Order: sequence, then structure tokens, then C-alpha cells
Amino acid sequence: MSGEPGRDASVRWRLFFSEVIGTALLILGGLSLVIGMWGEGTPMARLIPDELTRSAITGFLFGCIGGGIALSRVGTESGAHINPAVTLGFWMMRKLDARAAAGYIVAQLLGACLGALPLLAWGAMGRSVAFGATLPGKGYATSTVLMGEVITTFGLVTTLFIFLAFRHLRRYTPFTMPLLYGVMVPLEGHLSGTSTNPARSFGPSLISGQWDGWWIYWVGPMIGMLVAIVVCNNLARRIEVAKLYHFENDRRRLFHRMAGNS
Repeated sequence: MSGEPGRDASVRWRLFFSEVIGTALLILGGLSLVIGMWGEGTPMARLIPDELTRSAITGFLFGCIGGGIALSRVGTESGAHINPAVTLGFWMMRKLDARAAAGYIVAQLLGACLGALPLLAWGAMGRSVAFGATLPGKGYATSTVLMGEVITTFGLVTTLFIFLAFRHLRRYTPFTMPLLYGVMVPLEGHLSGTSTNPARSFGPSLISGQWDGWWIYWVGPMIGMLVAIVVCNNLARRIEVAKLYHFENDRRRLFHRMAGNS
């Protein structure tokens, strides 16, 4: 047992590295999709002229990227949080200790930066949509934009709770993302851009210099996550470990120690 702490430290760093990779892939793939669908001069405007339909397709495909990351080796390793609001939710439910949660969030923000940098290759088309940055919709009050992020993040976290709380539903958790974002983006995207993820908003803001309402994309998701924990407290208690998938193949002992349950 004397070497166990060292092995735990090594595994922690693999978890953090996986979060860097997962978040970078979400930003690079997801926002390349956004730029390709909405950037100035995109042929998609002619192929899919109806903006509501294009929003639904964008949200669905963005969710596919997130779900795919959860199903990948990243999901096996770290649980594919790729979102500070999700990580803090697991921490508040005592599924992660404070050190692990902090490491996850730092990794997610670093991954967001790394994933955003290649978006500069989109040039003028990327700049026309601020490289996919989430910005408050024109003509909407700040409180309305904030509420949009609260509601959509509440929907995201509540969906995770429902699927993670029941063993027979857990394997389907990643597959909820395309449907969820395919609905939320066309309904709410015009208000805030439907971020639900501070890291997703941080990366493109960093390279575009567009920081309008930046705090909304931290405060809104955190409030939405907190409300979901309060409303779904009984479901939250049923969640075993801080992972979105691969429950049968996770490192249970490490995750329980990270939650302070060793």
C-alpha cells in the first residue's frame, strides 16, 4: 500500500490531461461547426436558409460532439465533464474533493484556450461570428440573457441527474446531448448563445477579444447548476461517481477517495 498515493497522483494527472483534451476537442470541433454554419459567406446559409432549422441542426451536431467525447477514451478516463459547472456540481454533491475539482476546472480552461487557438485559421469567416463566442442577444435585457443561461444549464444538469441516477439509464447519458442541445439552441440561442458552459464561452472570447457580458456565462450556469441540485437532491444522492459514462470500467477506489469516501 505504500506506493498507492503515488499511483493515485499519477491517475489524477491522467484525469486532468483527459479533461484538457476533451475540452479542447469540444471547443475546436463544436465552434468550427458554429463558424461553418453561421460565418459570413458560408454556403450553409443557402443550403439551409431557415435559421431556426439551421439552429436546431447546429445544436444537435454540437451535442453529438459532446456526447462523442463522453463515449471516447476521454470519457473512460476523466468522465468527460468538460464543463466547470458540471465539475462544481459533482463537487457540491461530494463526488469529488476540492483539489480534484480545482484541477478539473483549471484543465478545462486550459483546454478551452488550446482548442480555441486553431479557430484563428477560419480567418474572416471566424471573425464575423467572433469565432463562436457566446454574446448577449441584441435588444435583450441583461436579466433575460442571464435567465436564459440559468434555465438551459438547469435543463442540462437535471438531464444528467435523471440519467446518472438510474443504473439502467446511465449508458444512454451521452446520447441525450444531441437531443437536448438540438432543442435548446433554437429556442434560447438568440438570447445568450446557449453556452451552459463557462469554458465553452471562455475560449472564443479569449481569441476574439469579445467579452460582452462575460460574467453571465459564469454566473448563469452556476445558478442553473445550484437550482438543479436543490430540485433534484434525491436523484443527486443516487449518483455513484463523478463520471458521465463508463461506470463499469471506472477507477472506483480512486473516485471514492477523491470524494472523501475512502
